[in-house]
Amino acid sequence: MKIKKNDNIKVLSGRDKGKTGKVLKIFPGKHKAIVEGVNFLKRHAKKTQNNPKGGIVQKESPINISSLAVICTRCNKPTRIGVSILSDGSKARHCRKCKETI
Repeated sequence: MKIKKNDNIKVLSGRDKGKTGKVLKIFPGKHKAIVEGVNFLKRHAKKTQNNPKGGIVQKESPINISSLAVICTRCNKPTRIGVSILSDGSKARHCRKCKETI
C-alpha cells in the first residue's frame, strides 16, 4: 500500500471530489483510509456520560484508497507514488512527476 498515515491527499472521485486532507488511519485489509475532513456520516447518538447532550453526531468514515492521490510536497500536485531502492538497500517512495522523495 503506497498511501501512509499523515500523508496529505486529494480525493479524486466521489461526492467529496477535489477536497484535500491528512490521512488519519489506514485499513490495509479493506483498502480504505480515514481522511481528515472528508466523507462525513451523521449518526444518532443516545445521551451517555461521555456525550451528555446526545443528538446527531458527525464523524469521518473510511474512503476507498483507489479514489485518493498523494500530494507531492515539492510540486504541490496530486501524483502517483513510485518506489525506488536506495543504495543501502532500503526502499523510498517518490513522486512520479518530479522524482522527489516523499
